[in-house]
Amino acid sequence: MIKPFALQEGDRVAVIAPAGPSDRENLKQGIRVFEKMGLEVIIGRHVFDGEEKLAAADQKRLADLHETFFDPTIRGIFCANGGFGTARIAPMIDYAKIQRNPKIFWGYSDITYLLNAIQRHSDLVTFHGPMVATDLNDEIRTAETESSFLPLFTRESLTYDSRKMPLKTLTHGIGEGRLVGGNLDLLTNGLGTPFQVNTKGAILLIEEIGAPSFLINAMLTHLKQAGVFDEIEGVVIGDLQAGPDEYAKIKVVLQDFFAYAPFPVVKGFHIGHCQPNYGVPLGTNAKLTTSPAQLVIDTGVR
Repeated sequence: MIKPFALQEGDRVAVIAPAGPSDRENLKQGIRVFEKMGLEVIIGRHVFDGEEKLAAADQKRLADLHETFFDPTIRGIFCANGGFGTARIAPMIDYAKIQRNPKIFWGYSDITYLLNAIQRHSDLVTFHGPMVATDLNDEIRTAETESSFLPLFTRESLTYDSRKMPLKTLTHGIGEGRLVGGNLDLLTNGLGTPFQVNTKGAILLIEEIGAPSFLINAMLTHLKQAGVFDEIEGVVIGDLQAGPDEYAKIKVVLQDFFAYAPFPVVKGFHIGHCQPNYGVPLGTNAKLTTSPAQLVIDTGVR
């Protein structure tokens, strides 16, 4: 896998919206966080063009992605928010040219589709993490979420354990491999397409927002029957954003589904639609252990 270059103070980065439209004020507040890090921030030309609940028409959102990737003065690309529609532009992306212009590409939720597509067809490490308008606005931003961006500067590896969040082991073991995955719904939607997540020898990250227990069960079953879990090394379960009653049902689904898994499974990671929302590189090597429960991930930059 190709690792993009680390960021330095003074670098130029871009914010784009490959999915839904952004709230202007929230986006401004998030951009100020990057400016405090010493970065110069530009906004994609079509971020506010808004058409049919998308940030812009497909060709315009694609243009922002291509223009920012191919601009040699830009060192990182951060998505403003999720929504829907990223799958529509995946077949039109020039993956070969992205491979020749590697740089940080960061987002989650609906952006999962692009994280996996770029990783699979450009061999580029991508980043699952908090987005500019959604997670860095003044109302919900936390210091822990902000800290997710520091390894992009320091090249440090990441360690997530019970000192940072309450973790629970569903299946014991040790697994090591590339960290892949993202939003469960988007992973399921990608099955049978050229952008399906490659889990062979990998540790799979899953997170979701507001899905009821029966749908979680259906999506996991779909992944299983598609062979996603056949050659996997471990499963990392991020935030599932469900109310207490529904989460109690989801716990039963997870316990039942992974009861006899031949790989380690740990849940409770603050990754996904939550605060704090910790960022992780996808495509780099990771090690998942259960005694104690811990996820260690190699740096995603060089």
